[in-house]
Amino acid sequence: MKIQVTFDSGQGPQTIELRNRQGWTLYHLAKAGWHGITTIERPALRLSAYVHRLRERGFAIETEMEAHGGSYKGLHARYRLLTDVSVQLQGDVEGQA
Repeated sequence: MKIQVTFDSGQGPQTIELRNRQGWTLYHLAKAGWHGITTIERPALRLSAYVHRLRERGFAIETEMEAHGGSYKGLHARYRLLTDVSVQLQGDVEGQA
């Protein structure tokens, strides 16, 4: 799975290709809009690591900590993509995590 992403890098529009987990993560961040994504709603191992790598590539992603109940009460992160992007799919993204 891979996607092509066009965004303003601060030096004008830039298009890059993202593969595998980074592509999956950015696709779902873009699709979720302001609602964002969490590992509770979109289970994915190492989501925070994929977000970190996307930030290193120039994407602005906000993290908000939220409380959750249940047997293992605690906090989880909600990630929101702040960078305006245009995403072009180049494979099946929905079924992959």
